[in-house]
Amino acid sequence: MSADLGPSWAATAAAVDRAAANFLDTVSDRLPGLLPERDHTVVFAALGRLAGGVDDTAGRAAALAVLARAHRGVGLLPQHADLLGDALLAAVARENRAHWTAALAGGWERGLRRAVTAVRRAAARVGDGPAWWRAEVVAHDRATDGVAVLTVRPRRPLPYRPGQAVPVCAPRRPGAWRWYSPANAPRPDGTVELHVRAVAAGTVSGTLVDGVRPGEPLLLGPPCGISLLLDPSPWHDLLLVAGGTGLAPLRALVEQLAAAPDGRRVTLVAGARTPADLYDRATLAELEAAHEWLTVVPAYSHDPAAGPAEQGDALTVALRHHAGDQEVHLCGPPPMVAGARLRLLAAGVPADRIHLPDTFDR
Repeated sequence: MSADLGPSWAATAAAVDRAAANFLDTVSDRLPGLLPERDHTVVFAALGRLAGGVDDTAGRAAALAVLARAHRGVGLLPQHADLLGDALLAAVARENRAHWTAALAGGWERGLRRAVTAVRRAAARVGDGPAWWRAEVVAHDRATDGVAVLTVRPRRPLPYRPGQAVPVCAPRRPGAWRWYSPANAPRPDGTVELHVRAVAAGTVSGTLVDGVRPGEPLLLGPPCGISLLLDPSPWHDLLLVAGGTGLAPLRALVEQLAAAPDGRRVTLVAGARTPADLYDRATLAELEAAHEWLTVVPAYSHDPAAGPAEQGDALTVALRHHAGDQEVHLCGPPPMVAGARLRLLAAGVPADRIHLPDTFDR
């Protein structure tokens, strides 16, 4: 966050969220017909957090994807930028009245102009479609310490492809969006499974793991990303390398192949610190038992009792299973992904057979 936008990241984020909660009283009557009233708060909060720079790069990109669709669908910006901007500045000023200065007001005005410009540019690039899909949490399971598996049902089918990611927002924290990849291929009943690990100071992840319960609403933004999608031509077998909840999009790829086998053999290496941390073992065992072309290999980075073939981080174990004709798809925590390309290249994997997740950092 820019230093001139408020006393702290947390205070600015809280100010925007509180201001969003009161948005209908300040400006919605001057935006007739643009959006349903229940959507005004989400748009206002997302724009405010984007203007204040109160999220990390990926979080801002998720919010931008949603705002760009909203603009493209209803012409919300730039026609109403002044109106929204005035309301935003007034609301944040009220929430930060003890710290509000001319310099702070100027910083917010500059941040708002940057946010509006970013939304305009993004709207020119995104495709048509809804800004978000309303969904209901139908199941919430604590898979292991700090990890939850959520099953959500969108009211309308979510048109995603296995390997893609979607922005997710809990309406109790309007405006805060984070990327999550569905862990399943599209199902006849339309449900989507999300794997969420709570991270320190994670506004969305903490809410999804510890706060959300069945029956509560979620918002799912437009699916994005192409880097992990399967090549439709079954020329090469697959080596899938998962670290932690990076398992989700790779399991979706396995389910895609299970629905339409094409002759490819698949080795899925699922990494965790210890066996207790490998939260999706039962589902992986069921998939392996049902499909002779699938081999699941656990990798334990912090378990001295593991067998020699299972000891090590996910990529180290995966390279023991690498064959020259495999495509490699890898997903996991940022440090794992950051060093993966160089390690794979050094191991002799051709660059065009390395598939890492989209970073959403622009």
